[in-house]
Amino acid sequence: MSFDRNTKIAFLGMGLMGSRMATRLVQAGFQVAVWNRTASACESLIAMGAHALQLENIADYPVILTCLSDDTAVQNVFDLISPHLNTQQVIVDFSSLSVDKTLSLAEQSQQLGVTWIDSPVSGGTAGAENGTLVIFAGGHTETIERLGLIYNVLSQRVTRMGDSGTGQATKICNQLIVAANSTLIAEAVVLAQHAGVDTTLLAPALAGGFADSKPFQILAPRMATHTFEPVQWKVQTLSKDLNNAMILAEKFQLDIPVAKKALSQLQAHQNNGYADTDLATVIKQVEI
Repeated sequence: MSFDRNTKIAFLGMGLMGSRMATRLVQAGFQVAVWNRTASACESLIAMGAHALQLENIADYPVILTCLSDDTAVQNVFDLISPHLNTQQVIVDFSSLSVDKTLSLAEQSQQLGVTWIDSPVSGGTAGAENGTLVIFAGGHTETIERLGLIYNVLSQRVTRMGDSGTGQATKICNQLIVAANSTLIAEAVVLAQHAGVDTTLLAPALAGGFADSKPFQILAPRMATHTFEPVQWKVQTLSKDLNNAMILAEKFQLDIPVAKKALSQLQAHQNNGYADTDLATVIKQVEI
């Protein structure tokens, strides 16, 4: 039986993406309870009609959604809720994690009779606001199908990529392309600027050509005008995801030199104090 709008949902993690995704579910009429380690992040959702979630009561929610920063954060939250979980619950993780951590969490969940579905997303904050994310799901086929109504509020497309961990592997590949592209886009904007090009025209001029992409259309105008607010992609998030790509590649003894170079650039930028800033600020690494 599919989950419907009467299904009680617990949503953990009210960051850039989670807050927007939870907002859509509340506005769609779902019964949503929200939690964040910093409780003030939940205030706007509660004012909108969400409930404040007490973790010790999480057994009351058949569907648990998580959208957290990294492996450590997700494991820590899982450790907080695991004593209170019931069999037959479903945890849908929208976070971007390593494959190994996802496999471990899926196994820990299975031991409790809980189904873990990795469901990382792509589409950024705009996709989260508009419900146009794309979701890469890994795990039990029938459970993914049962989540259809929830997924439909959040995304334009959900693709089951295989068993547990394959959703995260797909997201890692997605982020590899996005992160490496971001460094190239920065180089292209700076090179064009030095050559006398009006860089605010790059995005419309290249639209529809072989160099075009959503990251290019978002990042190039922001880089050209040094518009770094509001934050859409954090530097540290892409750096973390690209590092997961390197770890996964090493597991299969693959050499991915372009990703390695992009990671070194993002890490250097992060270490220069730009960890929490928008990805567009990577242009400053090239302008130095």
